[in-house]
Amino acid sequence: MDKKLVVEILSASFDQNNSFNTIIKQDKNRKIRIRKVFEYFFNTWLNYGVIFLSDDDMACAIVGLPHLKKTTLRTILADIKLVSIIGVSSAKKGFSREAVIKKKHPKYPFYYLLFIGVLPEMQNKGIGGKLLAEIVYDSQKHLYPIYLETYLKKNIQFYNKFGFEIFDEVELGFPVYCMRRNLN
Repeated sequence: MDKKLVVEILSASFDQNNSFNTIIKQDKNRKIRIRKVFEYFFNTWLNYGVIFLSDDDMACAIVGLPHLKKTTLRTILADIKLVSIIGVSSAKKGFSREAVIKKKHPKYPFYYLLFIGVLPEMQNKGIGGKLLAEIVYDSQKHLYPIYLETYLKKNIQFYNKFGFEIFDEVELGFPVYCMRRNLN
């Protein structure tokens, strides 16, 4: 899997994401921090999930399998490195958000769609939908429902087209919509 390409796509896709940017310090090093955060997610979930890359290298997704994730010295060191990249207060905010959302997840195995991104200049051309259809197919093949969160209302309609439904909403200073796609 091409880590550099995945990080590039996600960094560009989430550059203007308000929820994401409330965690990232907004200074001259913001773009570097964003890249480092996506390197962290790539490295973490490569071992405990699936990384999807579109055939045209314009979109990607990180899907976690939380039931496989284990706390090890390696994961603890990665978390410490993340804190050094984004700062203690941002890390605290991020880990706190993660804990609230984690309470909404099921106790059984599932696909957790952490990120799906399309290069900004290629958005609204069906590339993300094609990739999401591939993720849905893969989840069905492995008998995993899919869970995700979005704070963007416009994303809800996109996910609805693929069989996702809102099952809860959490308030994190802004509404976050918890969505799932059950097995057919």
